[in-house]
Amino acid sequence: MPIKLHCAYCGKKIEAPDNAGGKWGKCPGCHNKVYVPLPPAADDELKLAPLDESELQRQRELLEETQRITRDILLEKNAAEAPAPSGSVPDVSEEALSEHIIKYLRQMANGQLDEAQRTADRIVPHRRKVMPILEHLAAGNPPEPELEDIPRQVLSGLIRNLRTRLS
Repeated sequence: MPIKLHCAYCGKKIEAPDNAGGKWGKCPGCHNKVYVPLPPAADDELKLAPLDESELQRQRELLEETQRITRDILLEKNAAEAPAPSGSVPDVSEEALSEHIIKYLRQMANGQLDEAQRTADRIVPHRRKVMPILEHLAAGNPPEPELEDIPRQVLSGLIRNLRTRLS
């Protein structure tokens, strides 16, 4: 049975006689040297290891546990992200809201985005009370002492961003 191969240079299909296996030859298409591999031996059968039932069972159990843990994590995440029912929002004083807003603006200006997100999550449920505080901050010529070092344009942009988030 002839040895079938493809030229590495031109891709032409070549059939070489059995006795050419393991030697170099010339491609009839492009005349480059090509190596003719040895013919496959008849007994070159791939031997497979027997199935280990205990290993298969262990893999199934691990996969089920992984799926269960993933499902639990997703349920916890969805529960944490779900908005609180409208009746269960605790009442917060304007002073505390002002502190949260200033903290949020400071965190945003410092690039602490994860912390700012958590602070904003505390602010958002109190939209109605927050808007007048934001108006006061936006109109204040001398800004709050905690926000003095933030450039005025940046501070205005952060306040605008929070207003948009509350809308």
